[in-house]
Amino acid sequence: MSYVHWAPITEGLIEAVWVVDPRTRRILTVNTAAARLLGVERGALVGSAVQDWIADPQDHVYWQEWQAGIEQTLESEATVRRADGELVRVQRRVSPVTPEGGETVVLVAMQDLSEWQQTRQRLETLLAELRAALESSSDGILVCDLDGRIRAFNRTFATLWDLPEALLTHQDDTAIWSHLAACVPDPGGFHSRLGELQRAPLLEANDVVLLRNGRILERASRPQLARGRPIGRIHVYRDVTERTATEAKLRLAAKVFESSLDAIVVTDPERRIVACNPAALKLAAMERDPQGERLDDLLYAPSQPQWPHHVAQALADKGYWEGELWLRRPEGPGVALLASWVLLRDGDGRPLNTVLFAKDLSEKLEAQRRIEQLAYSDSLTGLPNRLMLGERVGHAIRLAQRSGRGFALLFLDLDRFKSINDSLGHMFGDQVLVEVAARLQRCLRQTDTLSRLGGDEFVIHLHEADRHAAEVTAQRIIEAITRPVTIDKMQFTLSCSIGIAMYPQDGATLDELIQCADTAMYQVKERGKGHYRFYQPEMNANLLGRIQMDHAMRQGLQRGEFELHYQPRVDLRAGTVPACEALVRWHRPGQGLVMPGTFISVAEETGLIALLGHWVLQNAIAQAARWAAEGRPLQVAVNVSALQFQQARFVQDVADALQQHRLPPHLLELELTESILIRDAEEALGKLQALAELGVELSLDDFGTGYSSLTYLKRFPLHRLKIDRSFLVSMPEDGADAAIVAAIVQMGHALSMEVVAEGVERPEQLQRLHALGCDHYQGFLFARPMPADALRARLASPDGEPAQTPPP
Repeated sequence: MSYVHWAPITEGLIEAVWVVDPRTRRILTVNTAAARLLGVERGALVGSAVQDWIADPQDHVYWQEWQAGIEQTLESEATVRRADGELVRVQRRVSPVTPEGGETVVLVAMQDLSEWQQTRQRLETLLAELRAALESSSDGILVCDLDGRIRAFNRTFATLWDLPEALLTHQDDTAIWSHLAACVPDPGGFHSRLGELQRAPLLEANDVVLLRNGRILERASRPQLARGRPIGRIHVYRDVTERTATEAKLRLAAKVFESSLDAIVVTDPERRIVACNPAALKLAAMERDPQGERLDDLLYAPSQPQWPHHVAQALADKGYWEGELWLRRPEGPGVALLASWVLLRDGDGRPLNTVLFAKDLSEKLEAQRRIEQLAYSDSLTGLPNRLMLGERVGHAIRLAQRSGRGFALLFLDLDRFKSINDSLGHMFGDQVLVEVAARLQRCLRQTDTLSRLGGDEFVIHLHEADRHAAEVTAQRIIEAITRPVTIDKMQFTLSCSIGIAMYPQDGATLDELIQCADTAMYQVKERGKGHYRFYQPEMNANLLGRIQMDHAMRQGLQRGEFELHYQPRVDLRAGTVPACEALVRWHRPGQGLVMPGTFISVAEETGLIALLGHWVLQNAIAQAARWAAEGRPLQVAVNVSALQFQQARFVQDVADALQQHRLPPHLLELELTESILIRDAEEALGKLQALAELGVELSLDDFGTGYSSLTYLKRFPLHRLKIDRSFLVSMPEDGADAAIVAAIVQMGHALSMEVVAEGVERPEQLQRLHALGCDHYQGFLFARPMPADALRARLASPDGEPAQTPPP
């Protein structure tokens, strides 16, 4: 094989390669790695003598042996000379190669050892530095592998553990561990702890090791890691014997001073300061130690100028003194202290020292002030609360009793404030209350008192004000409240209702005056709000009567005092009675039959209307079911109040009652008012659709008296419109009423609804309704409301059915 063919073979090798002719000792070919090693172009190497690049005597011997006919392989470290004269250490292999059919050549392969030697040198240097650091450490260091075999320890470790000299020159792991165990009081526990650390190679631990010789060692054990994996463990021992003893003495000596949150000052028998703790310096706002100063000069008692004498006398007699003192500060006001002063005596009973224990009372006094403030003022507005109002009105009453001049008390409540809280949140509502309080303050004199009782209720005491002054102030307040309010870029208008009570005419105490003013304010609310009203004695009588009526109604429901009467509804075209309206009556003991106009308003005001309405619904459905079972089905119309309709279970209550009494749903009609439908149209629509799906028929009661909306009428699944009786009273004579009734009839028919006229009492009314095409009517003309048995008897009699055509 020609030496030319060696080039592609050697070019892919990482090692530097020469192909040498052994006879001439000249280089036949080289690879790129060889040229890079010697820092010369390949062309300069080819044809050059081997001796030009070899700087090792061993190579000369090798080539001389070739001359003597000895062919052999040489492998060793050697030195080559680069083109720039630099000597490079290499690992080389020189071997003869005889290709088939060719002449023998010598293959010289070399690997640069420069980088390896540099790395080795760095490692040796690093090891030396680590060893020096290990030996220079003031802590004892013991290094073990994962199996607990000792790899290294420093001289400090040997000193701490008193290792024998023999174990320092001849390492014996078993002997060393035995020696360590013998140095501790509990060898078993020592070995057990080491075993725990060995079994958890990643555990970091800190322990205290007590030696038999009294030494206390602090041991920190940490895992030794290589490339993130544990390869051993390092134990660092530190002698903390002296430190521990010193710390114990310091803790014992400074325990009282350093740990106490109270100020502690120690004085000599003459009360000159000997020492004080940091809390005392902080309390006194002193940067320097006041040692040597008289403690009495730093303290004072405003109410007891002779306090030093009292303290000295108490210490001499009892050995202690307790009381309140004030501490002077270099700057600012003094500090109130709760002080305890103790006298210490020596073994012979002579005074040795005094110790003052003092607690800062600033926070306590501030808390008391804050408690008093909270007790007497409203936390939101800062106005006086009822407690402070009571004190001021009490003083005003005593003053009025002496002077004969009375005063006025105003009870103010914001109108529709709940809507603000519900829609905009309580934080917004609080801002409104603060603004209202500020406006009210500007309407009053300094001698007057504005108080907030809670919520949106304010009470105002007008000092020595007569009725005229109270009226003027009330008008001024209403004007101030109704001015536009702007909060968080939102502008709106408020109003308020005010009740006024006069002293002594309306009450002799604050509670009586507030009750009277509240009653008057309530009257304003009932009459449209946004105004003021003076209290009148009959107001309480009316209020008491309503309270008693509410209580009587609740008891009446339990005792069965309520009864349903039914007023038939006549079909104008057919001349039949297809339905009736259930109307509640109350047999009140001692008063006989009470009509709804007397008690329904009270029931609506107190919320009893929901419970009463539920009773009416249940009993009306039960009666309708009995009529149906007797073969005389009659639809029953039941009035539904707004509160009852708003109940979450209203639809379900209707469904349950129908199912319980097995009444066909079309025999039940629910009469609703316009106010129910427009209060929350979407919620009302959902409930009405659910009722319609049950098969219950729906009617709109008192149509034309509210805010009728054709949009709502079109959307709601209503079956009938009921014309309010107010349009029928003068319909025959009043063309306007007749036109309104005609319009209602036409509109109802246009919306596919039947029209019912209520309160028909005269034949001419009936004739006009018939002419206008009204579908149904009810009223005294045909029948008054009557009990169920009476209605059944009426309809069963030959004259019970109405005439088909109205009389002429």
